[in-house]
Amino acid sequence: MLLNEFKAFIARGNVMDLAVGVIIGAAFGRIVTALTEDVLMPAIGLVTGGIDFSNRFLILSRVPESYAGSLHDYAALKRAGVTMIGYGSLLTAAVNFLIMAFVVFLLVKFAHRLMPEKKAAPSGPSEVELLAEIRDQLVRANARAEPGAAGRPDGEASKS
Repeated sequence: MLLNEFKAFIARGNVMDLAVGVIIGAAFGRIVTALTEDVLMPAIGLVTGGIDFSNRFLILSRVPESYAGSLHDYAALKRAGVTMIGYGSLLTAAVNFLIMAFVVFLLVKFAHRLMPEKKAAPSGPSEVELLAEIRDQLVRANARAEPGAAGRPDGEASKS
């Protein structure tokens, strides 16, 4: 029974659409990462005087005595167990995010242009109109029940 419910859940169109979206999104993320790391960040580095942002960091702990590599090699220092803040990686991730957000914005904008405009459904009566209709029906029902009370707002028959 649980297996049948799971099969029905997986076979639904929404789940399959979501799976396709996740796979395409992951592939697109790799493209954006490559664009950022291999095209944009080197260009930004060139404009800023040759700074390599992937290798920008602050050392927070002592470098081990046994470490013989460069103090400017982020990956080697990380392997050696040095505690660091890799703000270059953060900057690269932020640029990745901005590019991804902008491209998604453009895709959504383009998709909205392709989709036909939805015509607004005709709106029903307003609350005031509904209340007026209920009032009128009550007055008519009251008039049928008591023929002499039809014209009186308080519902009482005239005492003549």
